[in-house]
Amino acid sequence: MATVESQTGPTVLRILLGAQLRRLREAKGISREDAGYAIRASGSKISRMELGRVSFKSRDVADLLTLYGVTDEDERAALLSLADQANTPGWWHRYNDVLPSWFEVYVGLEGAASLIRTYEVQFVPGLLQTEDYARAVITLGHADAPVEEIDRRVSLRMTRQRLLTQPGTLRLWAVVDEAVLRRPIGGPEVMRGQIQALIEATKLPNVTLQVLPFSVGGHAAAGGAFSILRFPEPDLPDVVYVEQLTSALYLDKREDVDHYRKVMERVCVEAEPPDRTVEILSRILRET
Repeated sequence: MATVESQTGPTVLRILLGAQLRRLREAKGISREDAGYAIRASGSKISRMELGRVSFKSRDVADLLTLYGVTDEDERAALLSLADQANTPGWWHRYNDVLPSWFEVYVGLEGAASLIRTYEVQFVPGLLQTEDYARAVITLGHADAPVEEIDRRVSLRMTRQRLLTQPGTLRLWAVVDEAVLRRPIGGPEVMRGQIQALIEATKLPNVTLQVLPFSVGGHAAAGGAFSILRFPEPDLPDVVYVEQLTSALYLDKREDVDHYRKVMERVCVEAEPPDRTVEILSRILRET
């Protein structure tokens, strides 16, 4: 079985390198179009590089460093080494057959995050799902997929969960709508097993779980589920992840992140406090 990397993964390394290249370009007052011309590419390619959305060719990075006036050999070597590391496939590379590119970015960010705050309105957060529950959820979204594909998707989700128990542990703060716990995904037995697993998860020191009860009525996060990821690297801003049916949004502009952060804080205040979670889960378990 593969071991999930605790160190910074290639996704974050690409973002860090892209941010450094952007700073160097802007310091010289060079446009994206001119930078693209220097490496026989377009301005949009430079934009994707600076956002960490594509892999890096060492020759392109070397040419850009020359264009940006970086002549110090140690600085050049460090950035070129970062480019090589950023191109190293992550552990999830072996799941490429079932991992869409838009979600591959999230898996990389998730593996490098120090804190994930998430609000869920329909399903238990993926990092807290049991295998049976995960299989039921995945089957709902891929009803026509063969059993082998479903198995691989479930395996990917279970492997991601090791982040919660390995060294350099990720901290997860999840708020789930009461509807998540009342909806019998996979049937009553699967749901009972899932609720029992959530009770066990609350014992982990790095997991905080809150329930947003129906009695709250309307609330700030009525727009749907989202996650906010924070990283230990000071150069990386928080990222808001909003998943759609066939794609996802990754928001890192300060105004967007601030808006979602305020919504998350309000939801945490409106939800039942964490010390009541086991009591609520146990009650629902008795009723299931």
